[in-house]
Amino acid sequence: MNYNTEKNNKVYVYGEIVSEAEFSHEVYGEGFYEFYVKVMRLSGQADILPVTVSERIMTEDMKVGGTICALGQFRSYNKLEGGKSRLMLTVFIRELLDDQQSKNPNSIVLSGYICKPPVYRTTPFNREIADLLIAVNRSYNKSDYIPAIAWGRNARFVRNLAVGDKVALSGRIQSREYQKKQPDESFVTMTAYEVSISKLAAFDDESEFDIEQEFDLYSVPRSFEHNEQEQ
Repeated sequence: MNYNTEKNNKVYVYGEIVSEAEFSHEVYGEGFYEFYVKVMRLSGQADILPVTVSERIMTEDMKVGGTICALGQFRSYNKLEGGKSRLMLTVFIRELLDDQQSKNPNSIVLSGYICKPPVYRTTPFNREIADLLIAVNRSYNKSDYIPAIAWGRNARFVRNLAVGDKVALSGRIQSREYQKKQPDESFVTMTAYEVSISKLAAFDDESEFDIEQEFDLYSVPRSFEHNEQEQ
């Protein structure tokens, strides 16, 4: 396993299982299951996140009402729905932990490349926001495409980045419901998943940038707590 691809996508999650495990897919005879986990924010709100676990590490405690504490990666894949390809996201569990490691139950550290021009905007309350899509390399020449959202100073910084620029960031994975208009003019409620950025850096030379030194997976930045209170 490539060490760099282990460092550039790390997730820590601790929460309550809120759905039954359902079979997702199989790879070389190994089954993978998906369920949803409710992860509390520091503000008291909650995010409901999709989690994928191999049958090799599943336990009898992984049932509705149980808790899970784990390390993994935030991964993407394409799913065909209604003849169209849709980007799907999941927390891919790699290691189960016995004890909670941090006061922050939802933390992610990523590094990758800007793969679409960032979209900068302001809200009706004059909050600055920038949306970006990051390509994160994975082993076996694969990549995950992770949507992220930056706020305030980070948003102003992001709007000046170009496609191909290298970035590293930390934050949390959030779930967000929205209304999608259908061909018959009706609306359905959809859920989007994205990284809410608390800390961000751009760099040129990967050999001179130590992501593990610059970004602590278990830290709780003050700016992150401030963002949660305003969302």
